[in-house]
Amino acid sequence: MLISGIRMELYLYRMPRKRRKRNSHYTEHNQVRLIRGGSEFFKLMEELIDKAEACIHVQFYIFDDDDTGRAIMQQLIEAVERGIKVYMVLDGYASRGISDEFVKEIVDAGIRFRWFEPFLKARYFYFGRRLHHKLLVVDERWALVGGLNVSDRYNDLPHQPAWLDWAVVTEGEVSAELFRVAIDMWKQARWSIKKDRDLILPFKPSPYPGTCLARVRQNDWVRTRNQVTRSYLEMFKKANSHIYLMSSYFLPGNIFKRRLSSAIKRGVKVKIVVTGISDVYVSKQAERYMYRWLFRNNVEIYEYTKNVLHAKMACYDGKWFTVGSYNFNYISTYASIELNVDVLDDELAQEGELRIEEIIKNDCTRITEQEYRTKYNFFSRFFQWLCYLFIRVTFYLFTFYFRAKKHAD
Repeated sequence: MLISGIRMELYLYRMPRKRRKRNSHYTEHNQVRLIRGGSEFFKLMEELIDKAEACIHVQFYIFDDDDTGRAIMQQLIEAVERGIKVYMVLDGYASRGISDEFVKEIVDAGIRFRWFEPFLKARYFYFGRRLHHKLLVVDERWALVGGLNVSDRYNDLPHQPAWLDWAVVTEGEVSAELFRVAIDMWKQARWSIKKDRDLILPFKPSPYPGTCLARVRQNDWVRTRNQVTRSYLEMFKKANSHIYLMSSYFLPGNIFKRRLSSAIKRGVKVKIVVTGISDVYVSKQAERYMYRWLFRNNVEIYEYTKNVLHAKMACYDGKWFTVGSYNFNYISTYASIELNVDVLDDELAQEGELRIEEIIKNDCTRITEQEYRTKYNFFSRFFQWLCYLFIRVTFYLFTFYFRAKKHAD
């Protein structure tokens, strides 16, 4: 099993050279701003929708029929009434809770709507391959990319604070690339309520502003795209001083662990921020099993305790950071469709690191090896190991069975 898992990960290095280089470059004519989740994010989302002049692409893993979802849907309906073409793609599994009446309301309003692979109804079912995008693109000019879904739990409401998450708002060439990503996903998502072959041509804005270096990164194992994974491996290789990792579900594979260990041996200081309050109990217990490996490698571990941490963000050396939908685990690496934006900019990277340090200082508890062994007895640690084994074995068996079946077909 272990040897097979290593072979699976080495697939990253067996891709054709031309495919590895595709979209690896940064574009320079961009403006990028880091956004914390909650009310700030959704207010900005509504502002961008109001700016639309031609078209809007909305692609989310979860879109709930609650106060936040209703508010965003109303903004989109008003955009349609202004003559804007709105394209919406939602994941057929994670958003399956919305009612048929809600979907009918979307379609009747004139929003072009498609499901991405309704669960167990897709032509090529692949375990774990879900549309994990959290993306809004407006007129090929502005875009929002991050880890937030459209749901009350990601918003600041009177009775509850938002889960901790991050996004970036972009304007410029990287937004144009995200526009093309959105069109590509729209074409993939063939399960529509009404047949609609009308897809607007790219909107050509005025000259792109800004000088920030940024690039779009995608992961889709079925389509042999592993750009986000390679961004993380590149970070481990290039870091000289320090690395910050913030991940809601931290279960790295063997290559990640080796690269991270190599960076630490070079003298790189690593801080990892994970959630202390998790929405997925088994995953959190498996993650705590990983703490022992982190202790052995002198990694500082911090648990966010204010609320659920849902963020997916990393920085290194005060010059680079990445934000998006990619979790540091097997599903993001080998199954789901992920989308990140990498930013190579000293000022923005240092801002990101400063904000992570503030969260560590104000809202986190450091987990030391002594405290870990005191808090979790032998039986607790054994249960953590069982959870870790369950997740690895289950994902390995299902993933490779369905991948082999797809190739056989």
